[in-house]
Amino acid sequence: MAVRSTSAHIMEDRIAHLETQLAHAEDLLDELNRTVFRQQQQIDQLQQQLRSLARQMSAAQPGAAEQRDLRDEIPPHY
Repeated sequence: MAVRSTSAHIMEDRIAHLETQLAHAEDLLDELNRTVFRQQQQIDQLQQQLRSLARQMSAAQPGAAEQRDLRDEIPPHY
């Protein structure tokens, strides 16, 4: 009987340890999911800002790239 009791006790300890590890893993997974969600929100916001800045630059200088004359630019060594 003592062998069974010890064996059962060891098995209960192992199960409790596994349950604890599982709980920690679930908490970590939830935290990682929240982090990824926040990062995706930030990426979306930055992409929106980048598109807005690109539109502002296009509106401020329509055709500026085509009208630029390289003769107007002074080389860096002058």
